[in-house]
Amino acid sequence: MKRAKDMNALIDLVHEAVYEVDELRACLEHDDDEAATYTPYLDQLDAMLRALHESMISGRYSGLGQGEDLEFMPLFKKHERDIPFRELLRTINATHREGFEP
Repeated sequence: MKRAKDMNALIDLVHEAVYEVDELRACLEHDDDEAATYTPYLDQLDAMLRALHESMISGRYSGLGQGEDLEFMPLFKKHERDIPFRELLRTINATHREGFEP
C-alpha cells in the first residue's frame, strides 16, 4: 500500500483503521475463542488511533515526515501477526514517518 497523498487521505486512512477496530470488536462479541488473541492490544490500539484521528481533525497533529514512528508502533510490532489490518497501520505509520506520497 502506498503512502497517503495528502492530509485528507491520511485522515481517511486513520478513520478506516478506527472502523477496522470497531469491526473486529463486533466480531469478537460472537466468538469468545478469538477474543484471547485480540484482547491484549485492542483497547490500547483503539485509544491511540482515536487520539491520532482527533489530533488530525482538530489541527493538533504534528511530526509528519520527520522520520519518527507513531505512538502505536511498539504495540503494533509486539502484536503484528495478530492484527488483521496490519498493512493499513503500516501505511499510516509510513506516511507519518516519510511524508506524503509524491
